Amino acid sequence: MIDKATALESVLRKLKTLPVGHCIDLRTYKRNRSLLLIHYQSEKFIIYEEGYESIEHTVTLKEIRKTLKNLFKVEFPRSNKIRMYELGKYDDSMRERDIKKL
Repeated sequence: MIDKATALESVLRKLKTLPVGHCIDLRTYKRNRSLLLIHYQSEKFIIYEEGYESIEHTVTLKEIRKTLKNLFKVEFPRSNKIRMYELGKYDDSMRERDIKKL
């Protein structure tokens, strides 16, 4: 778990070293809303937003800071802590993850 105040910098630092094809899952403390960040090409990412809205965003490394900042405000408005999971190599079953503990 990471503090929301430092979450953006922690996620960006992790994304810069994330291998192509791997993903990171960000969830609220209650695990009822999430952002799935997938590194699918060199410096290109897909963000699946599941929570208040279910939207797919495609961004570059330059745009990801602004996009994540806006998504944190929408999906994690009252959260103080954010759960961050490195899931490894991405496959489609990861989008259908349960809310249970890992």
